[in-house]
Amino acid sequence: MTAASTDPITHAGRAAAAELPSGRLNMMRIGYLVMGVGLAAVKWPLVIGYDRAMPLYEGVVAALLTAMSLLAFLGLRYPVRLLPILLFESLWKLIWLSVVALPAVAAGDVDQAMSEMIFDCSLVVIIVAVVPWRYVWQRYVTAKGERWR
Repeated sequence: MTAASTDPITHAGRAAAAELPSGRLNMMRIGYLVMGVGLAAVKWPLVIGYDRAMPLYEGVVAALLTAMSLLAFLGLRYPVRLLPILLFESLWKLIWLSVVALPAVAAGDVDQAMSEMIFDCSLVVIIVAVVPWRYVWQRYVTAKGERWR
C-alpha cells in the first residue's frame, strides 16, 4: 500500500467522492467556478491594489472573500472536501437576504446600494442548486459525530 492509500483523509475523500455521481461532482465544480471567478473579478483587484484609505471593514471583507475565492478554485479539484465553502457561501447569503434584505424590501426601504447587494446575493441560487443537499444532510446532520478526546 502507498502512503496515500493508508491516509484516512485521502481515503475518506475518495470514498465520499465515490458516493456522489460524476455529474453531481461536475455540477458542484460549476458552483465553485462561478463563485471563484465572480469573487476574483470583484475582490482581487481591491486586495492587489489595496488603498489605505479603504474603510477597515471593507478591507476585511475583501480579504475574506479573496480567501474564499482561492478555496473555491481548490474546490474544482476537491469538490467534496471543499463542500463547507459552498455551505458557508449559501448560509451567509441566505441569512443576509432573510434578516436584512427582506425586511428592507417589505418596508420599501431599498436604495441603490441595497438593490445591488440584493441582486449579488440572489446569485446564491446557483450555489444552492449545485449543493448535494441529501449528502449534506446525511454527512453533516444525521451522521454520528467524531469522538471528543
